[in-house]
Formats: sequence, structure tokens, C-alpha cells
Amino acid sequence: MKIPVLTAFLTALAIFPAPADAAAPQPIALTALNGMERIGQSEKPFGKPTVQLYAAKNEVESFQVVVAAPQHNLRIVDVTMSDLVSNSGARLDPQCVQMYREEYVRVRCSTYRAELPPGLYADPLVPFVNPWTGKPIEPFTERRERWGERTTTSGFDMYALPFDVFRGQNQPIWVDVRVPKDAQAGVYRARFRVVARDKKTAEIPVTLTVWNFTLPDGPTHRNHFGNFRSLAKSYDVKPDSDRFCEIEARYCQAMAEHRLNPPIPKHLLPKVNADGSLTIVPERHKALRKFMNDLHVTDFQVPNSRFAELPSSTLKPDYKEISPSQRAKAQRYYREFFNYLKQNGWDKRAYVYLLDEPNLRENYEQILVLGEMVHEAAPGLKRLVVEQTYPHDPSWPNIDPVVDIWCPLWAYIDRESVRAKIAEGDEVFSYTALVQLAPSYHPHYAQVKDKEPPSWHIDSPMLDYRVPTWINRQYGITGLLYWSTVNKVIDPWFNPAFPHPSHYNGGGLLFYPGTPCGFDGPVASMRLKNIRDGMEDYEYFVLLEKRAGAAAVQKIVDRIAPNWWDYTRSPEAILTARQELARQILRGK
Repeated sequence: MKIPVLTAFLTALAIFPAPADAAAPQPIALTALNGMERIGQSEKPFGKPTVQLYAAKNEVESFQVVVAAPQHNLRIVDVTMSDLVSNSGARLDPQCVQMYREEYVRVRCSTYRAELPPGLYADPLVPFVNPWTGKPIEPFTERRERWGERTTTSGFDMYALPFDVFRGQNQPIWVDVRVPKDAQAGVYRARFRVVARDKKTAEIPVTLTVWNFTLPDGPTHRNHFGNFRSLAKSYDVKPDSDRFCEIEARYCQAMAEHRLNPPIPKHLLPKVNADGSLTIVPERHKALRKFMNDLHVTDFQVPNSRFAELPSSTLKPDYKEISPSQRAKAQRYYREFFNYLKQNGWDKRAYVYLLDEPNLRENYEQILVLGEMVHEAAPGLKRLVVEQTYPHDPSWPNIDPVVDIWCPLWAYIDRESVRAKIAEGDEVFSYTALVQLAPSYHPHYAQVKDKEPPSWHIDSPMLDYRVPTWINRQYGITGLLYWSTVNKVIDPWFNPAFPHPSHYNGGGLLFYPGTPCGFDGPVASMRLKNIRDGMEDYEYFVLLEKRAGAAAVQKIVDRIAPNWWDYTRSPEAILTARQELARQILRGK
């Protein structure tokens, strides 16, 4: 007897019923992203169902978890991660994990030549706990005990928990995992858990593979990221006051935690006397040595002598003249300062920043005067000039004899002249500022005039912040320079644009002020985290070169970053290449 098709279908459903929740959306949806991805607040959720991390010892690796509300609005009251435990039972200290709620900031007008449109962008990372007290940041509240009495307030505007996720929207959480130097190599597992007010929960598994090699404490890749002078105005404190020094120290620590050399605080340096000599104040020297050791500082910028300052913008008739008496004081200053550095082992990567962007013939003439003066006083002290490796104008003076470190903008870089400078024994840094295209005097202008290098703005892809160290390696460039991490913008949290005829969103701003979170100190950006990851990638290059030779590194770098314009746009390609670097490092042990 034939069974009707419909009857057979219903019978099958009765025998093999579908799971009740097979197609039903979960109240809380979690997906995992890597650190180079970014999700819009109202974008359809994407990502992976699990977190897969790989890290060396003494490295920080990050991931994101997107909390989405597919069915109805959510009130998230707790976010936790269980301890990372290895197959052998080894356990990482819970303090190794730091979590942040990603805040969305508004890009009102696009940056000049921006790759991405205006809108809301996740960037500031609001910590779950106050980094200086270790206590949770309480939400802002107003209350009064009785009607008619004065209202009392507590808490702060920006906090991590609790947070709301409206239906159809996302709230990403950023997680840093700092692998200790003494961690056992192996595979560690944990679970990331989110709890809503109605007690509903969601979890996502986390796997961390710790490789059996260790990154150095301080950055191998040289770097200069500006100073903190603007902090006094940002926090309404007097420059050089005790309170300013405390805030400055917090920013210095934050830079070091992201594998960047912090600017050396003025109050830690030797005292400069009226005749150019130095007085080594024991208390200052002790504090400076602690600063250098604790923050693993690898570069030392010698402050320019106040006795031989030449104007770089408004040029006076005597724009390149230094009186004999001032010259003698300046030379004594540089000689004694460099000797002080040698006595303490800080001379190898010391430099003086001679001049920034010399765009006039007169500036080239000033560089000759300053460079010769410094070299006569301290032949071992390197002289850095923020200029490309070919002349602005061939008719201008040749500054090559007095420059030891060249620093061209990314769009100005020319492979042949970079190689020539390195072959002569010079070093080359690279840097970015605002949005730059190749100049008309670039040796290969016709080929590169319409090409764009990475751009460091909020409305740029996150990958743009990670890939420059890969491109630097491609060219033999050993340093990275950026003009500021705390540049003044219209409003850091609500309109973080550099006030310029064109908007430069987040230009020179890698730290947000922590005041809305209840502390006078820095709040890191997602962009800064990606710079840190690029600095860590460079450590892999150095380790692999030591164990397998430069050619092994070059083969991998060629795939990711053949030049400043044709680098990969794929985060997965960088992560895959990083794993290959690690495998070859391990084979070479």
C-alpha cells in the first residue's frame, strides 16, 4: 500500500523531531573578531563562533567579542572570562586578562581622501576597572533622599558595565591577553561569558596557543611618538606641577605597555646650567634609571640645546647664525649629555631631533649649521631630520654629511634612495601626518602620484595601523615616527577631529582623556592596539632572521607588503603570515 507523501512527511517529523531551538535565534548572540576587524553599531553581526589566539611569551594578543541582540533589547550586567588553563593544568594569572567596552565615536565629516564614510566608529576602549585603583567604574547616577532635598550625584559618564544592547544592534568587547614571560608553552582554554539582567547567558569558547619563544621587554623597532606637553591644558593643571608629573607618568606607562618608547619626562633629566654644563642631581638620576628600566625604554631623545635654537618658520636675517659664546655653551651641553648617556649605557640608540620638515632652502642651511655643531661636540650622537632621502630641490645645499637618521613621509618614500642612505651607514625612520601624497619632486612621481599609502585616521581600516612595520621591514627602515598621541581635537569623545580646514579624524590622537571615566589618565584606542601588534610583529622578524636568515623573513614579508602602496588589505593574510613566522622561529630553535 502506498503511503501518501504528506502522511509520510508528517510521520518522519514525528519520528525525527527537529530540535526545539534549531532555528530559533538566541536571546544573546556572540561572535568573535580579530583586532583588525571593526563592526558597526547597527551592522549585521559577523565573526566566528570561537576565539582562536596565538601568542609568544611576553606578548599581548587581543580579540573582540560582539554582543548582539537579535530578538529584543538586552541589559548586560556582567561580562567575565574563566581562567586560561592548559592541557597540562598550567594556569595563567587572571590579571593577565583585561577587558574593555568599545565606545562608538562620531565621524561627522570624512577625513580628506578617507577610505570609509562618516558615521559611528568603535575606537575608545573604556576599561572595566579603573586602571589606577582596580575598582569598577560606577555609572553616573543622581538621587535624593527626600523630595525637595538637594540631588547628590555619583559615578561617571563613561563606564563599561552595565550596558544596553538594543534589538538589531551590537556592542563589542575588547579583550587583551598578556602572556607572561614565564608562561608554559601549550594550549590554554577558557570561556567568555555574558550575563543579561533577566539571567539569560551566552558563552563563547576561547583557545590560546602559547608558542615556546619570548619577545624582548622593550621595542626593537625604533620609534618616536611625540611628547605630552598638551596634557597640562587638557587636564587643567600647571606644567611641571606634581599633578602634571603624575598624569604624565600614567601616559608614559601606557605607551610602554603598547611597546612604544615614552617621551622622557623633563623633570628626570640632568639640570642644565647657564654655561651649558650639566649637574647630575642624584634623586633625578635614580628616578630616570628606574624610568628607563621599568618602562623598558630603548631609545633616548636628547633635548635640543636652548643655547643654539634656530627658527624654522619665521626666518629672521640671522636665521643661521649662532654667536661663539652660545655655540660654546651648546657644544658643552651636547658633549656632557652624551657622556652622561655613555656612562649609563643609554648612548647606543640616542639621537637629537635637529629639525622637523625643512621645507625651505634656508632650513637646509640651518641643518648644516646645527648638524656640524652637534657632531663636533659629540661625534657618537645621531642626528635625526624629518626629511625624505632625496633633496627637496637639487640646487639646495647637500645635508647628507650632517644627517644620520632620515625620516620621510610614507608617500614620499623612494626605495632606491632609502637603500643608498642605509648603504652609507645612515638609518631611516618613516612617518605619517594627516594625509600626504607623493610630492612632485619624488624620483618616480609619475608612477606613484595617484597611489595612497596607509592612513592613520579613525575612518581608516584598522589594518592600516598594523601594516607599517611590515612595510618598513620591506625597505630596511628601522624606525617609526608619529607626531602626537594626545593632539588637541575639537572634542575627543564626541568630535575627535583635528581642527583644520579639512577634517582629520583622530589625527595625532591615540589616547582619549580618562576624565569621563573618573580618572586623570589615558584611555587607549583600538588604533593604538593595532600599532602595538605591528611592533610585536617586527619582533618576530628579528627572531626569525637570527634563526633562519633574512631571506626567510623577506619571503613572508613580500607577500604582505611589497611596497608602501600595494600592501595586503586582508587581516587574515597578516594573521596567517604571523603564524608562519612563528612556526619557522620554532623550527629554528
